[in-house]
Amino acid sequence: MLELLRIRDLALIEDAELEFAPGMNALTGETGAGKSFIVRAIDFLTGEAMSADLVRPGKEKAVVEAVFVVDVEGGGGQQEELIIRRELAADTGRSRVFVNDRLASLETLRELKPGLVLHTSQHGQQKLLQPAYQGRILDSFLAEPGVLAERDAALAAVRAVQAARTELAGRVDELSRQREFLEFQRAEISKVDPQPGEEDELLARKQALKGREHLEEARGRALEALLGEAPLSSQVAELARVLAQLIPFDESFSADKEAAEDYRHQLAALEARIRRLSPDSGDGEDDIEAIESRLFELAKLKRKLNKGLDEIVDLGRQVEENLSFLDSCALDAKRLEREEAEAAKALGAVLERLNAARRDAADRLCARLGQELAGLGFSEHARVEFAFEPTPVYSGPATPDGGGELTELRGRLFWVPNPGQPPRPLDKIASGGELSRFLLALAGLQAESARPTLIFDEVDAGIGGHTLTRVGERLQGLASRQQMILITHWPQLARLANRHFQVRKEVRDGLTYTGCARLDAAAIAAELARMNGTTSPQDPQSPRDRLG
Repeated sequence: MLELLRIRDLALIEDAELEFAPGMNALTGETGAGKSFIVRAIDFLTGEAMSADLVRPGKEKAVVEAVFVVDVEGGGGQQEELIIRRELAADTGRSRVFVNDRLASLETLRELKPGLVLHTSQHGQQKLLQPAYQGRILDSFLAEPGVLAERDAALAAVRAVQAARTELAGRVDELSRQREFLEFQRAEISKVDPQPGEEDELLARKQALKGREHLEEARGRALEALLGEAPLSSQVAELARVLAQLIPFDESFSADKEAAEDYRHQLAALEARIRRLSPDSGDGEDDIEAIESRLFELAKLKRKLNKGLDEIVDLGRQVEENLSFLDSCALDAKRLEREEAEAAKALGAVLERLNAARRDAADRLCARLGQELAGLGFSEHARVEFAFEPTPVYSGPATPDGGGELTELRGRLFWVPNPGQPPRPLDKIASGGELSRFLLALAGLQAESARPTLIFDEVDAGIGGHTLTRVGERLQGLASRQQMILITHWPQLARLANRHFQVRKEVRDGLTYTGCARLDAAAIAAELARMNGTTSPQDPQSPRDRLG
């Protein structure tokens, strides 16, 4: 039950607070006063979209908040308060949702809505004329609604396999057209058989070989300088011997002789070091000509395929994979064909159950609707029925286990308002008043289990006289079962309310405001007189007198 609703800075509403009663709550007022904005605020609060330009000019945001009293699940009849607040920012148009003062999502609101409110409006009449909406109404009365989810899952499984088959066929067609070129690429790559990183490795080995050549050349020249026709060490040794002969004549040559001896030893050590400086010959298999030849083969392959070597290696793997796929795709196609047949068989079984469930729901719903409509002023001979049209949902190859074309039955409302007439689609012959009563009857049936707050926004449009009295009686019956908010221009209906609110528009200081006030007994009488077009609540033709 909606216990309290507060609206701030929404359209012409600056600040309105409505405390609703159990039973029927009537909202009345002049046309254009803003009654529908009250209902739009409730819709916004329960997940519907709203434009940012509906935030009151000059305000940062509009705020709608409400207190609902709901049953505690598994609480043995206990109830608790559910507080919902939603804010709409004027600058961005984005909204924020709070449930029991905790930030929540729009999905949370949409999940809560079926148990909170059921809104029926004149717009609902147009929806009722749509065959697709009529089908959704029928599905809402299925004895086992879970069959719809099973249908969706089975259909999704079939479509997934179909998509895989389509993708497979497309790939096969594409690769089949390229097969000759793929085989050419494979042959060219196989002849050279490039390996990952091979080119860089060959270049490094080539560089190393060139380095060894330079080293050997320099080593040879150094040894030649040391060990030429007259080895330098021998010459220095001879110099030391001659200097030793000069020492008796001049003692100063003693130091020179020692220097020559030291230098001779340094030359011997230098020769040993040069001889030890032998270039690394690797594994003995490196051959500069072989490396050059291999690099030439790789370069020629790169030019032919117009790709880098790493790309060619990857291409080789891809070509092998694609050709292997072409050779083995027949097995994949057979597997997918079997999977599709199995999925189609499962879908067919679900559709059989769904179609039977829809026929059963149609029988029950039509019987109940007939009773409801008879109580709303329709002829006792009026009949309501669903016509079922087979609608293809899957088309595939027929197999012994299933497949072929699978259809589901989609219902469309037909009715016979008068005896002797053939059934005709509801959307072809129903008047506005008849549609209003259809909506009322459906709303009453749809709300039997969840018992949300019923919102009727001028659902009484297009009716009057005795029919209006019957509609009033039905509304009273529903209001005795669950809370109702009724927007109406009929005093005959407004007078039945347990609580009456008047919506009015006024201008203050050049600004327009919409307000909503709860009426006391005297104000109710005055409002009913206004609605009836009289000036006095005691007028003998007032609604109270006419309805007794």
